[in-house]
Amino acid sequence: QVGIISANGDPVVGEKIAEAMEKVGKEGVITVEEAKGLDFELDVVEGMQFDRGYLSPYFITNPEKMLVELNDPYILIHEKKLSNLQAMLPILEAVVQSGRPLLIIAEDIEGEALATLVVNKLRGGLKVAAVKAPGFGDRRKAMLEDIAILTKGELISEDLGIKLETVTIDMLGTAKRVTIDKDNTTIVDGAGDGDAIKGRVEAIRAQIENTTSDYDKEKLQERLAKLAGGVAVIKVGGSTEVEVKERKDRVDDALHATRAAVE
Repeated sequence: QVGIISANGDPVVGEKIAEAMEKVGKEGVITVEEAKGLDFELDVVEGMQFDRGYLSPYFITNPEKMLVELNDPYILIHEKKLSNLQAMLPILEAVVQSGRPLLIIAEDIEGEALATLVVNKLRGGLKVAAVKAPGFGDRRKAMLEDIAILTKGELISEDLGIKLETVTIDMLGTAKRVTIDKDNTTIVDGAGDGDAIKGRVEAIRAQIENTTSDYDKEKLQERLAKLAGGVAVIKVGGSTEVEVKERKDRVDDALHATRAAVE
């Protein structure tokens, strides 16, 4: 019911939201995007959301919604802090040549490195955004590995003998879309191999079985839900661009209202 009430009485919107919640659960990740056709469609894709927002508002690409939206981005997954961009120049150059945007996930991105990224973004040379890695300590590394598997990238880790200077574009992850607001990053339709993701999910399940600590169990279950849950994508169509945008805004609003009501 709630879904329909909050959809300005548009039953189709309400039904789609209810269906999406059924597929990925009440806590699940649901995103809305514009579609080519006339109708609403619902897809469930490999994806994940984690609770880290953009490191600078200058990365925002959609000022109206205060969002960073990256289409077909490369994803650089780096275990440690990035403070000096010198080592990154070769890979940044390669990404600029590709014409695709870049998401950087790292323990932190500090002063000079962040400033350089922002300047390049504002000048329009590099479509880039940066976020901190989720989690802490060992769990952070495990979550970065989850993201690497989800996006078919490699975790850039000096412990594994991979230096930033030598990173090539085929070591980066990719996804259909990444959306970042001030609190969360959502990766939609990661390029990861289905079997690799399943294998990772099974490995986490085995760890849950074998751990005696309630805290560890809870944290492992969170990781499991993130990796196995997928992301529901509601695709909104229409006959004109204006109609699509208007409908998409309606679905966005309805989704927020429904979430609030469910909580």
